[in-house]
Amino acid sequence: MISIAKPWITQDEKDAVLKVMDSGMIASGAVVSEFEQAFAGYVGARHGIATTSGTTALEVALRAMGVGPGDKVITTAYSFIASTNSILYAGARPVFVDIDPDTFNIDMDGLRAALKANPDAKALLVVHLFGQACNMDAVMALAGEHGVMVLEDCAQAHGAKWKGKQVGTFGDAAAYSFYPTKNMTTGEGGIVLTNRDDLADRARLLINHGMKIRYTHDILGYNYRMTNIAAAIGLEQLKRLDAFNAARRKNAAYYNAHIKNPAVQVPAVQPEAEHVYHQYTIRVKAGRRDALVKLFEAEGVGYGIFYPFSIPEQPCYKALGFETAWPATDTVKLEVLSIPVHPALTEAEVAAVATVIGKL
Repeated sequence: MISIAKPWITQDEKDAVLKVMDSGMIASGAVVSEFEQAFAGYVGARHGIATTSGTTALEVALRAMGVGPGDKVITTAYSFIASTNSILYAGARPVFVDIDPDTFNIDMDGLRAALKANPDAKALLVVHLFGQACNMDAVMALAGEHGVMVLEDCAQAHGAKWKGKQVGTFGDAAAYSFYPTKNMTTGEGGIVLTNRDDLADRARLLINHGMKIRYTHDILGYNYRMTNIAAAIGLEQLKRLDAFNAARRKNAAYYNAHIKNPAVQVPAVQPEAEHVYHQYTIRVKAGRRDALVKLFEAEGVGYGIFYPFSIPEQPCYKALGFETAWPATDTVKLEVLSIPVHPALTEAEVAAVATVIGKL
């Protein structure tokens, strides 16, 4: 079976975990601080605040930005549900925007229209989906014009760039996930990045029971702290992140060159973006996706349909009265199919995947 995702764990990660376990300091501590500094430094942010997951990182970032009950946050209709759940966790309400069907990211014309229609919006939450940056020139220009804050969801975009600058450094804050399928992992975990001292201070309070001085709780906080065990894995993974991404781009380049089936559209890449291919997501046209899925299953090729529904049409969102018709999303969700692109693939496996697609 050629897997759709596979974390690349070496003896270095195992040794790092054993070192932490032998130290007896397995909860949040110095290793977490080292990882926060290392990851923030890699991306180019002043502050890193490690959390238990990408979802809690998003929630903490929003709360640190002052987003709360009654606020509106404009965001994409097409992503993993955690992107938007974080807005609800903060007590705010998402305002959905359709996507660009080529990049799968939030549509800039739709974003402009949503900002005009919602002059009281407090923030934008943009998602760099599947590893490709949003048009951050346009996002930041619109945010400045309308006076809203920007949170970048970089859960799938570790190392991705827009015009040579790392995502996660454009907005007021950014959130990353380190789930095992991501471009690098800590097992579970996430991190908030920001260049703003005030947001960093508040985020640190939020993840640690509202506590700066031990047993003095300044605000209502949570236990969203990363463990030293997770951070130890992350430090080793970070050392190889550039190599992981290079392997993903190499595999993607092979697919770009060898997938010639007229029913299949390979991912579009903006010339200003450096894609890191968290997913290599094709679009299978003319109602042929199910046929390709059957071929993959017969030939032992892993795949993923990310995502079969828009967020607003999920049952828990329908009940809240959100609009469920999004033309671009509704087209894309019936065609998308993600194929193996992770760095643990062999050249023979990549070639085999392309060959199966050629049989459609």
